[in-house]
Amino acid sequence: MTTDKQNMHKVIIDSPNQLKAGLDLANEIKVSGDFKNIIICGIGGSALPYNILTSVITTTIPVYIHRDYNLPEFADSLSLIICISYSGNTEEGLSSLQTAINKNLKVIAIASGGKFEELSKQNNIPFAKIPSGIQPRSATGYLFSSLIRILINCGLIKDISFEIMDLAEDLKDINLELEKEGKKLAKKIDKKIPIIYASNNFKSVARIWKIKFNENSKIPAFYNVFPELNHNEMVGFTGIKKLGAKNFAIIILKDQADHERTQKRMKLTANLIKKYGVKTTEFVEIKNGSMMFKIFSTLLLGDWVSYYTALNQKIDPTPVDMVESFKKQMSK
Repeated sequence: MTTDKQNMHKVIIDSPNQLKAGLDLANEIKVSGDFKNIIICGIGGSALPYNILTSVITTTIPVYIHRDYNLPEFADSLSLIICISYSGNTEEGLSSLQTAINKNLKVIAIASGGKFEELSKQNNIPFAKIPSGIQPRSATGYLFSSLIRILINCGLIKDISFEIMDLAEDLKDINLELEKEGKKLAKKIDKKIPIIYASNNFKSVARIWKIKFNENSKIPAFYNVFPELNHNEMVGFTGIKKLGAKNFAIIILKDQADHERTQKRMKLTANLIKKYGVKTTEFVEIKNGSMMFKIFSTLLLGDWVSYYTALNQKIDPTPVDMVESFKKQMSK
């Protein structure tokens, strides 16, 4: 009997289709104003679109992420507030949305329903409604492309909707190939704690891989970036034998376009870490293409790796019982 009881396999297979759907769902959503900054309020899976946005898009004004209650102190009448909550009931996101309403700020909401939708209707707030029924971390395509369409509609970024539609087709074409690659990598890191390293260009990707291991595979995972980790974190491996070096696996996301000195750092770091007993170091070659393709194809690979890591442990990749239990206790 399969441990994938809620069919995350199909969710990952279908995920490229989210990109076009998200564009369509937010097609009419916009606000006008002479904005000086954009503040995206989201946490957990609902914050992932910000991580990707800042890696692939140049906006005309600064973009900030707010992963907390209320709003940052600098939020004012010249800020565009975009509140994202996949469920529409995220406690921190609701706090940000309500604060924006109370202060009469320009705000847009993105969610699958819940209290976000109720507040939006009550206060005449533009609301992009996306499909429900999957985990927030699996809805990145919907959330990202909805966010992009909104920013296009508001005149804050150039129109890249055709690029996103092409991206969706390209991802569909390589999805089965990525599944095979992910399944193979999952076998190599089985029963180990993954540590994901990448260049600064792919910091967000490394972070999202870590999150997918946490939530899909139900294991601890960590990430860091070159060259920063060479000035601190790598020293931690000099004493790792006492903790059980064999329990760790290093995954290095490597792009041919990374700075040549960064690529040298990657090789040297892998060799040094191996000397201290970490036997599993895997280099993942990022696919060639546009920056957006590189990011989304690597994210899709991360979905497959974490999915098969879960299955190898006979764990259902979909539910996050600890998070749900925590939310219930917080609501008391």
